[in-house]
Amino acid sequence: MEHFKARLEIIDMNPFVFVPPEILQRIFDQAGKDKSPIPVRGSVNNKKYIQTLVKFRGAWRLYINIKMLKNSPKRIGEVIEVFIQYDPQDRTIKPHPDFIKALNENADAKKVFASLTPSLQKEIIRYISFLKTEESINRNIRKAIGFLLGKNRFVGRDHP
Repeated sequence: MEHFKARLEIIDMNPFVFVPPEILQRIFDQAGKDKSPIPVRGSVNNKKYIQTLVKFRGAWRLYINIKMLKNSPKRIGEVIEVFIQYDPQDRTIKPHPDFIKALNENADAKKVFASLTPSLQKEIIRYISFLKTEESINRNIRKAIGFLLGKNRFVGRDHP
Protein backbone atom coordinates (compact mmCIF):
# COMPACT_ATOMS: atom_id res chain seq x y z
CA MET A 1 0.00 0.00 0.00
CA GLU A 2 1.37 3.39 -1.04
CA HIS A 3 0.94 6.46 1.17
CA PHE A 4 0.95 10.19 0.45
CA LYS A 5 -0.61 13.47 1.49
CA ALA A 6 -2.19 15.77 -1.07
CA ARG A 7 -4.20 18.93 -1.30
CA LEU A 8 -7.82 18.34 -2.35
CA GLU A 9 -8.46 20.14 -5.63
CA ILE A 10 -11.46 20.45 -7.93
CA ILE A 11 -12.00 20.17 -11.67
CA ASP A 12 -15.42 21.06 -13.02
CA MET A 13 -17.48 19.93 -10.00
CA ASN A 14 -15.32 16.96 -9.01
CA PRO A 15 -12.92 16.93 -6.04
CA PHE A 16 -9.68 15.03 -6.67
CA VAL A 17 -6.03 14.64 -5.73
CA PHE A 18 -3.03 14.17 -7.94
CA VAL A 19 -1.17 10.93 -7.22
CA PRO A 20 2.62 11.45 -7.02
CA PRO A 21 4.43 10.25 -10.17
CA GLU A 22 6.56 7.64 -8.38
CA ILE A 23 3.45 6.08 -6.81
CA LEU A 24 1.62 6.21 -10.16
CA GLN A 25 4.51 4.32 -11.76
CA ARG A 26 4.38 1.58 -9.14
CA ILE A 27 0.60 1.26 -9.67
CA PHE A 28 1.14 1.10 -13.46
CA ASP A 29 3.73 -1.64 -12.92
CA GLN A 30 1.35 -3.63 -10.72
CA ALA A 31 -1.56 -3.14 -13.14
CA GLY A 32 0.60 -4.02 -16.13
CA LYS A 33 -0.68 -0.95 -17.95
CA ASP A 34 -0.60 2.83 -17.95
CA LYS A 35 -3.92 3.41 -19.69
CA SER A 36 -7.05 4.66 -17.98
CA PRO A 37 -9.00 3.35 -16.09
CA ILE A 38 -7.04 1.55 -13.37
CA PRO A 39 -8.90 0.02 -10.42
CA VAL A 40 -7.51 1.01 -7.02
CA ARG A 41 -8.40 0.73 -3.36
CA GLY A 42 -7.14 2.21 -0.14
CA SER A 43 -8.21 4.80 2.40
CA VAL A 44 -8.67 8.55 2.65
CA ASN A 45 -8.24 9.95 6.16
CA ASN A 46 -8.63 6.36 7.46
CA LYS A 47 -11.90 5.69 5.54
CA LYS A 48 -11.61 2.75 3.14
CA TYR A 49 -12.56 3.14 -0.51
CA ILE A 50 -12.71 1.31 -3.82
CA GLN A 51 -12.22 3.67 -6.76
CA THR A 52 -10.87 4.00 -10.26
CA LEU A 53 -7.78 6.00 -11.12
CA VAL A 54 -8.39 7.89 -14.37
CA LYS A 55 -6.51 10.13 -16.75
CA PHE A 56 -8.53 13.24 -17.57
CA ARG A 57 -7.39 16.32 -19.47
CA GLY A 58 -3.87 14.94 -19.61
CA ALA A 59 -3.44 14.26 -15.89
CA TRP A 60 -3.97 11.22 -13.69
CA ARG A 61 -6.46 11.93 -10.93
CA LEU A 62 -7.94 10.10 -7.97
CA TYR A 63 -11.44 11.50 -7.63
CA ILE A 64 -12.59 11.91 -4.04
CA ASN A 65 -16.34 11.45 -3.71
CA ILE A 66 -18.51 12.04 -0.66
CA LYS A 67 -18.46 8.34 0.24
CA MET A 68 -14.68 8.57 0.52
CA LEU A 69 -14.56 11.92 2.30
CA LYS A 70 -17.62 13.50 3.87
CA ASN A 71 -18.48 16.90 2.33
CA SER A 72 -15.54 16.60 -0.06
CA PRO A 73 -16.81 19.37 -2.40
CA LYS A 74 -16.74 21.78 0.54
CA ARG A 75 -13.23 20.75 1.61
CA ILE A 76 -11.25 21.97 -1.39
CA GLY A 77 -7.77 23.06 -0.31
CA GLU A 78 -7.63 20.68 2.64
CA VAL A 79 -4.62 18.35 2.81
CA ILE A 80 -5.76 14.74 3.08
CA GLU A 81 -3.97 11.49 3.84
CA VAL A 82 -4.28 8.90 1.06
CA PHE A 83 -3.36 5.24 1.01
CA ILE A 84 -3.64 3.64 -2.43
CA GLN A 85 -2.83 0.39 -4.19
CA TYR A 86 -3.74 -1.37 -7.40
CA ASP A 87 -6.90 -3.47 -6.98
CA PRO A 88 -6.72 -6.70 -9.02
CA GLN A 89 -10.26 -7.77 -8.01
CA ASP A 90 -12.65 -8.44 -10.90
CA ARG A 91 -15.24 -5.66 -11.01
CA THR A 92 -17.32 -7.13 -13.79
CA ILE A 93 -21.04 -6.67 -13.27
CA LYS A 94 -23.08 -9.49 -14.74
CA PRO A 95 -26.18 -8.45 -16.68
CA HIS A 96 -29.46 -9.36 -15.04
CA PRO A 97 -30.68 -12.72 -16.47
CA ASP A 98 -34.00 -11.16 -17.51
CA PHE A 99 -32.13 -8.47 -19.47
CA ILE A 100 -30.12 -11.14 -21.30
CA LYS A 101 -33.37 -12.99 -22.04
CA ALA A 102 -34.99 -9.80 -23.37
CA LEU A 103 -32.00 -9.12 -25.63
CA ASN A 104 -32.07 -12.70 -26.92
CA GLU A 105 -35.76 -12.31 -27.73
CA ASN A 106 -35.20 -9.12 -29.72
CA ALA A 107 -32.46 -9.41 -32.35
CA ASP A 108 -32.62 -5.72 -33.31
CA ALA A 109 -32.15 -4.55 -29.72
CA LYS A 110 -29.37 -7.09 -29.20
CA LYS A 111 -27.56 -5.83 -32.30
CA VAL A 112 -27.81 -2.19 -31.14
CA PHE A 113 -26.64 -3.13 -27.63
CA ALA A 114 -23.62 -4.94 -29.06
CA SER A 115 -22.72 -1.82 -31.07
CA LEU A 116 -22.76 0.50 -28.03
CA THR A 117 -19.54 1.67 -26.43
CA PRO A 118 -18.42 -0.56 -23.55
CA SER A 119 -19.05 2.29 -21.10
CA LEU A 120 -22.67 2.71 -22.20
CA GLN A 121 -23.22 -1.06 -22.10
CA LYS A 122 -21.83 -1.06 -18.57
CA GLU A 123 -24.04 1.88 -17.58
CA ILE A 124 -27.19 0.06 -18.75
CA ILE A 125 -26.14 -3.23 -17.13
CA ARG A 126 -25.25 -1.50 -13.87
CA TYR A 127 -28.49 0.47 -13.80
CA ILE A 128 -30.65 -2.63 -14.22
CA SER A 129 -28.50 -4.84 -11.97
CA PHE A 130 -28.75 -2.52 -8.98
CA LEU A 131 -32.55 -2.26 -9.02
CA LYS A 132 -34.20 -3.92 -6.04
CA THR A 133 -37.74 -5.02 -6.93
CA GLU A 134 -38.84 -7.36 -9.70
CA GLU A 135 -41.37 -4.74 -10.78
CA SER A 136 -38.72 -2.05 -11.27
CA ILE A 137 -36.37 -4.53 -12.96
CA ASN A 138 -39.03 -5.60 -15.45
CA ARG A 139 -40.19 -2.02 -16.09
CA ASN A 140 -36.63 -0.84 -16.73
CA ILE A 141 -35.78 -3.79 -18.96
CA ARG A 142 -38.78 -2.81 -21.12
CA LYS A 143 -37.50 0.80 -21.13
CA ALA A 144 -33.98 -0.37 -22.04
CA ILE A 145 -35.25 -2.44 -24.97
CA GLY A 146 -37.39 0.50 -26.13
CA PHE A 147 -34.35 2.76 -25.86
CA LEU A 148 -32.24 0.36 -27.93
CA LEU A 149 -34.98 0.36 -30.57
CA GLY A 150 -35.09 4.18 -30.59
CA LYS A 151 -38.56 4.45 -29.03
CA ASN A 152 -37.85 6.20 -25.73
CA ARG A 153 -35.27 7.70 -23.38
CA PHE A 154 -33.22 5.65 -20.95
CA VAL A 155 -30.30 6.36 -18.58
CA GLY A 156 -30.63 10.07 -19.34
CA ARG A 157 -30.23 9.66 -23.10
CA ASP A 158 -32.59 10.21 -26.00
CA HIS A 159 -31.04 7.58 -28.25
CA PRO A 160 -28.32 4.91 -28.15
